[in-house]
Amino acid sequence: MNPNYRKVLPFLEGEGKHFALAVIATTLSSIVTLGAPFLFGYAVDHYISVGDYAGVLMSVGILFVGFAVALVTSYWQMQLMGRMGQRVLFRLRSVIFSKLQELPIAFFNRQKTGDLISRINNDTDKLNQFLSETLVRFVGSMVIILGAAIFLLSLNWELGLAALVPAIVLIVLTRLVSGWVKARTTASLKAMGGLSAEVSESLDHFKVIVAFDRRDYFRTRFQEANTTNYKAAVSAGLANGMYGPMYDLASNIAQLIVLVFGISLITKGFLSVGMLLTFLIFVERCYGPLRQIAMLWQSLQLAIAGWDRVSEILDEKSNIVMVDHIGATLASPILMEFRDVSFAYGETKVINTFNFELEKGKTYALVGPTGGGKTTTASLMARLYDPTEGLILLDGRDLRSYSDEERTKKIGFILQEAFLFSGTVLENVFYGNSEFLNSSKDERVKAISDMGLDGLLVRFPQGVDTEVTVGSETISLGQRQLIAFMRAVLRKPELLILDEATANIDTVTEQLLEETLQKLPRTTTRVIIAHRLNTIENADSIFFVNGGKIQNAGSLEHAMEMLMHGKRNS
Repeated sequence: MNPNYRKVLPFLEGEGKHFALAVIATTLSSIVTLGAPFLFGYAVDHYISVGDYAGVLMSVGILFVGFAVALVTSYWQMQLMGRMGQRVLFRLRSVIFSKLQELPIAFFNRQKTGDLISRINNDTDKLNQFLSETLVRFVGSMVIILGAAIFLLSLNWELGLAALVPAIVLIVLTRLVSGWVKARTTASLKAMGGLSAEVSESLDHFKVIVAFDRRDYFRTRFQEANTTNYKAAVSAGLANGMYGPMYDLASNIAQLIVLVFGISLITKGFLSVGMLLTFLIFVERCYGPLRQIAMLWQSLQLAIAGWDRVSEILDEKSNIVMVDHIGATLASPILMEFRDVSFAYGETKVINTFNFELEKGKTYALVGPTGGGKTTTASLMARLYDPTEGLILLDGRDLRSYSDEERTKKIGFILQEAFLFSGTVLENVFYGNSEFLNSSKDERVKAISDMGLDGLLVRFPQGVDTEVTVGSETISLGQRQLIAFMRAVLRKPELLILDEATANIDTVTEQLLEETLQKLPRTTTRVIIAHRLNTIENADSIFFVNGGKIQNAGSLEHAMEMLMHGKRNS
């Protein structure tokens, strides 16, 4: 077995009993299917030929009972495998989602959201369809094919061998083209993921498209992705669809061989008419499942291609690693230290050998031209990325030695674009705050008031009960930033990073936020990234970040001179 496909086995754990019962049910149904030709041929030779209608009726009754049994067992196995497929699908999607939670932001920077959604929804469902529908039908078809082949050879090996020659040729051809078919199927799934990614990206930025009247660009991009998907789907459909006609032709040839060869045996007295009819029915029983397998083959190829795409996510390795903390944490005025820190996005080096310290209780500003590395520096502080070289210390400890829970309690990060969830303002403010996990609404509202944040709630129509919808379209950009601000401040972090956190807020509200920040513990260190001068003029230290370097700018006037100089050189 391909090592890649062994990885699916853990998801099948505990399903052996259900699969075995489904196979038993399928086998019983297949036995009925194989027994019918014998009974039919026997009735022709022993009842119909002599006019024994009672025997004919008895044969019909036996066949009816057998077909009823086949109906019940078929329904039973469909129920068993359908539920098994859904359980496997549930476990698989849960594992994929958990895996995505472990992966670094760098992984998502090189992936398209729509394609990831397609893998989680579409590609995993292909595996579910294979397990719930295709697998047992495949097993049942194989039982019928093998049983029919054995009966054909046992009844008359010469006639049976002649009937099976086209099937042998088909099996060889199928093996030869299976790799080509799989490649076409994989390309189709990738094209589907690309189409989903294009639609997702375009809808996310539809406001911009409308504002700049570039619907033509939207249509062109969609048409290109849709055309690519169409061509890939047609190619995959043609590749998978060629099996049906091939198997139909082989079945017709086999029946023709049996008919011609069988009539010659009848004329020589070596075969009865009833036995010839039995042979013809067995040929149909043999090649009918082969045609069905040809139809199931597409589902198998889709499942394999889908699993390969899912495995790419499961095989991803996170470069965010935990390290052991060695030694005691020493009391020190230094909260965070960068030691020879460098960072690169792929081959592009953004930060080169940064060395600086952040003292407890002080406010620092990062200035520099757009693209200079300010947000990247802040992201390293919050451990959204790990440095490619060097070491970052928090309270004298390697930042990588902190668990996620410890780190997020110590470090608050307010991004320029606040991400909110559907729910209420109150739910978003306390999202992920373990301190208030089991607290009541009144206790949470009191906590907001104690921090002096209740003055911000008047900016919302229904206060803490204001609804936040998907995409946060019901509230303004400024209101979103207020929620993000309250969410971070209520954690009382030791290090608070504000990346253009007041960019969409009016001056009066900004003054309220500044007063709130003054209520944080005196030991709280603030790092501010902003372009408005009044935001950074009271900073204790100003760092100029540009060209992979960081240096202390000294006064605000000197920082402005460096900023203008940096812009001219950028």
